Amino acid sequence: MTKRIALVTCYFQPNYGSQLQAYATQKAFDKLGLDNETINIEGIKPEINKRKMKYFLSRIFDKHTVLDKMATVRKVVAKKLVPGLAELLAQRTRKFKEFEGMFTVSERYDSIASIGEVSQQKYLAFVVGSDQLWLPSNITADYYTLNFVPDNICTIALSTSFGVSALPKKQAAMASKFLKRINYVSVREQSGQRLVKQLADRDVPVVCDPTILFNAEEWMAIVPKERFYADKYIFCYFLGNNPEQRDFVRKVRELTGYKIVQLQHCDEYIKSDVGFPDFAPYNVGPQEFIQLIRDAELVFTDSFHCSVFSMLNRKKFFTFRRYNNDSIVSTNGRIYDLLNEVELSNRLLTAHENPVEMLKQEIDYNKVSDKLEHLRQFTWDWLKDSLKDAKIL
Repeated sequence: MTKRIALVTCYFQPNYGSQLQAYATQKAFDKLGLDNETINIEGIKPEINKRKMKYFLSRIFDKHTVLDKMATVRKVVAKKLVPGLAELLAQRTRKFKEFEGMFTVSERYDSIASIGEVSQQKYLAFVVGSDQLWLPSNITADYYTLNFVPDNICTIALSTSFGVSALPKKQAAMASKFLKRINYVSVREQSGQRLVKQLADRDVPVVCDPTILFNAEEWMAIVPKERFYADKYIFCYFLGNNPEQRDFVRKVRELTGYKIVQLQHCDEYIKSDVGFPDFAPYNVGPQEFIQLIRDAELVFTDSFHCSVFSMLNRKKFFTFRRYNNDSIVSTNGRIYDLLNEVELSNRLLTAHENPVEMLKQEIDYNKVSDKLEHLRQFTWDWLKDSLKDAKIL
């Protein structure tokens, strides 16, 4: 049996960024000529979810955590009460399930421990990342920590993110142990770099999200060539519930005459979004997500990965803050780091700016592309060097 690289990712999440970064991770190892497979989540999902529920119950009196989880509750309630919404959301879910067919997935495992039991025979290394796999709830689930992997098998964290800038005490103690155990660690944000130093006394590099490892032309290999929407449009992809951001885009629509195309109710049901766009498609999977960004005149978002694909496709884009900076569940840091890295921090909006003045601001994409290429090459070099050091490449 030829041993493979095992990829531990969140390929199964019905989220554009999650699936695209997991796919990019798989393609990165394909490009390196290394046989790989993504660990099948289906059999171990109940075990993971049970552990995550213990975390959320332990945080039941934390207002930030409760408010964050209420978004999920509102979406469940809306699916029952809003006519037609359940079927529309089912269209989107089907597109995500279709995209799962793009992954080379392992056999089904019935427990996390059982993966470790067969790993000696099947796998050369385990790679965790990217995305927010080290959120406090995921640390509690003890899957993305790679603690189940035997000591003599190589472990790599590729651009993995904590999602937050600080961990609760219990999760910090757990992280201190698994971060010392993983052989090669890289993180996606500077805040993660600081956490690893603080918790494990390790100096680790900040590398790019796997989606950035490939340029726009390479991504077009999986994206439909035709336009999804015929008219000139502003593409909106908001995950947060911030009505003032929609008001800002309405002003831009008045100034430009462009239609608004929005992907709605992705993380939660947002009542104020009803009637906001001119077109709200639901039959949109990860490929169509990139397609809609590629063909837009303007992009407004509060999403990290929408910002990434806007840059890769050289779009005139603006990014809003999704969270208040003092929120324990805030994931703003990854957007700040990315925009600072490419010197585009002026694209970060509060929704109180003058839209006329903002639209005048152009982006020097030659400069941005150079910075993305530098970050891309640094990440490829780190990954190759780690694999060579482990005698895998």
